[in-house]
Amino acid sequence: MVVNSTSPMVVVANRLPFIVQKNAETGQLERKQCAGGLVTAVAPVVVETNGLWVGWSGRHLEDGDHDIPEANPKDNSPTAGLKSRQVIPVVLPKKQFDDYYNGCCNATFWPLFHSMPDRALFQSEKWEAYRQVNEHFAKLTVEAVVKLSETNPNSVPLVWLHDYHLMMAANSIRDRCDKLGLSIKMAFFLHIPFPSWDIMRLFPWDDELLQGILGCDSVGFHVEDYCLNFIDCCQRRLGCRVDREQMLVEHNGRTVSVHPLPISIPYDRFVSLAEKAPQVVKNNEQEQLLLGVDRLDYTKGLVHRIRAFETLLQKHPEHIEHVTFLQVAVPSRTDVKEYQELKEDLDQLIGRINGRFSTPNWSPIRYIYGCVSQEQLAAFYRDSSVAVVTPLRDGMNLVAKEFVACQVGEPGVLMLSPFAGAGTSMHEALLVNPYETDEFAEVMHRALTMPKDERELRMKQLRHREREHDVNYWLQSFLKSVDCLVDNNLTPGRLLPLREEDFSQFLASYVKESSRLALLLDYDGTLAPIAPHPDLARMPEETRRVLERLSHMPDVNVAIISGRSVENVKSMIGIEGITYAGCHGFEILHPDGTMFIHPVPHEYEVQLEQLKKQLQNDACNHGAWLEQKSSGITFHYREVPKDKQSEIMTLAQNMFQANDIKLHQSHMAYEARPPVTWDKGRAAIYLLRTLFGLDWCDRVSTIFAGDDKTDEDAMRALQGMAVTFRITTSPNLRTAATYRLPNTDAVLTMLKWVEKRLSSRLPVTNGLRSRKTSMSSIGNNSPPHPPSSPTRRSRSNSQSPSPTEPNKQMMVMTDQVYHQLISRKNSPPRISVSPLNTPTRSTV
Repeated sequence: MVVNSTSPMVVVANRLPFIVQKNAETGQLERKQCAGGLVTAVAPVVVETNGLWVGWSGRHLEDGDHDIPEANPKDNSPTAGLKSRQVIPVVLPKKQFDDYYNGCCNATFWPLFHSMPDRALFQSEKWEAYRQVNEHFAKLTVEAVVKLSETNPNSVPLVWLHDYHLMMAANSIRDRCDKLGLSIKMAFFLHIPFPSWDIMRLFPWDDELLQGILGCDSVGFHVEDYCLNFIDCCQRRLGCRVDREQMLVEHNGRTVSVHPLPISIPYDRFVSLAEKAPQVVKNNEQEQLLLGVDRLDYTKGLVHRIRAFETLLQKHPEHIEHVTFLQVAVPSRTDVKEYQELKEDLDQLIGRINGRFSTPNWSPIRYIYGCVSQEQLAAFYRDSSVAVVTPLRDGMNLVAKEFVACQVGEPGVLMLSPFAGAGTSMHEALLVNPYETDEFAEVMHRALTMPKDERELRMKQLRHREREHDVNYWLQSFLKSVDCLVDNNLTPGRLLPLREEDFSQFLASYVKESSRLALLLDYDGTLAPIAPHPDLARMPEETRRVLERLSHMPDVNVAIISGRSVENVKSMIGIEGITYAGCHGFEILHPDGTMFIHPVPHEYEVQLEQLKKQLQNDACNHGAWLEQKSSGITFHYREVPKDKQSEIMTLAQNMFQANDIKLHQSHMAYEARPPVTWDKGRAAIYLLRTLFGLDWCDRVSTIFAGDDKTDEDAMRALQGMAVTFRITTSPNLRTAATYRLPNTDAVLTMLKWVEKRLSSRLPVTNGLRSRKTSMSSIGNNSPPHPPSSPTRRSRSNSQSPSPTEPNKQMMVMTDQVYHQLISRKNSPPRISVSPLNTPTRSTV
């Protein structure tokens, strides 16, 4: 898919999208294709907009003959349509280029921006060469802008500067264009991390560098953390006025926007390569393959990785002769002493481990030092059991994404360092700290022994996300950030995947910075993806961290309402200080340890016990199993083979009917629930009233999110009093929800939006909250009372609870009370309007 821009584009990068070299046989100059997501995505846009590309061709001034040849007629690469007239080569003396590229870019910025300042060299003559080369790039860029202005007089050209090689070019480009009376848009994208303030301040000319980047109108980084680092540096070093929420920096009377724009890969291309590539490794079907693919660079953590593999073989000798580590190391900067020493260290380490563990028929490590073709690489990805992507620091790392795209057969496992940009979004990968060798080895062992159903679940989620957020999505996001996206180029009837800012249209008028907020969330299918077995449904660590931060904010209360037992859902979430409601609200555990349990008829308990025995004895076959809860059961048949499902389902249905227990359909499961007028809707109303008082809907912004039929009860009950989200991809589904979301990633995005919206608040000091410190008690020393009812009684007959047991109480909400509580449901959701000291109404 070609993404179109409303403006003709001038791409300015250190290199052209190909290198020019002489053919050894003919002596003629020819193009050699450069691989990479940037070339694949951007080159077609330059071609379509009749734009220009400014960059180094690979030849120096001393080489002579600097003309750019046309593409080979047989060339099918993304740059084939880029004519020589659309290319402006940068030609520099070899000494100047070496001082700029190796002396400053690679010796200074590369280690510094990867948070390794001890490896950085600060030399004024190299910095001066960097400035001069950036000035030369700026001069040629303005020539390109002049050309485009002549051919497209009614358009404003978009100049897109790339990476740490060109951080000083923007202001010179702008000044030259202003003198010529030329209008331009200018953007910068950094392909490596941007360091924190305490690292950046070590660079002697940091103020010049920051102002150089701020010469652009828009600045892009891979992830939000890098954006915030940049904004922090601008404020602390330059004294700029900044807006962290909207990511804006004001400098010299101009406002510069900052955007997180995670780059990706041509997903479909890698899928196609993996499907066609012949097998090149893994001769023994019983052998598992660990794979590492990296440039030979000190930021990639290759030595740490190999040492962890050695520890794995020491601690788990069962893997000897059954696991092989294939490490592909692509040569890099071979003339630099530091890289030569790294290669020597790696060679010696691999040789020692192979000498120690090898047997006559097996060596633990296969080591390829050299370049491999894209077809070979796709085969390596496809046939590997585990990909080990564990850099010490990396801007994004596309190897992780390429591995996922190539998993077209037996699903593998992705191990990923949290210090790579990809670690912020690839939630289903196994995160591992490369500095902790023992933990590293244990995560390797877990990856090698992971059950197939868990591997399938994790890889399915990863592949879905990378397919949606491919390199075209990245380019669309960039063009949208600079107001240059041609909207009609999008697939008909399809919007871009949800972004954080999209939730402003859903929630901005309802959730204010000062709002009291209640978050009521389901677990399975909402916070955690649906899994073949409940134990596999793990919430991403990032979701857990965001929830935990939200739970510590003042005037924010989080409650999880799940069909699981309350003990199980609490163990899966693992956050203290929030409310847990299990069994669809029949059990409610408050942060202060008080638990309410809805009573159930004795007759139902007898019938349920009979049903349990029958299902356990006669229906739990072929992978079907029974989940027992305090007030019901769930009969799961998700793991039953398709040819047996109909038989098992019919048998279970008959047993439910024979015992006069109503069957409730869930995700590939049947549930038995007590025959009482209680559901997630009533539980949600009870929770809100308990936390905030009877007039909660006048004073509290409420958000509910869920994914199945049981959540519809809450959506109907909260209609008009809350914003509700149904997580679904079903094309034909009636829902009472206010909005629909496609998946659990969208829920995480919504939670991030809420966190950012409320980020000005101070955290709760002790990290815990109880109902005595709930929102409704602000300005009122008496806590709200639980609902009274003639049938409310203590389960322990007023005896003092055990110090280790929660105070369990039975409670009922009558139909009359329930309808009183929702009598105002037809009014629109309202934000807090009562003053803080307004006393709550007495409980019913």
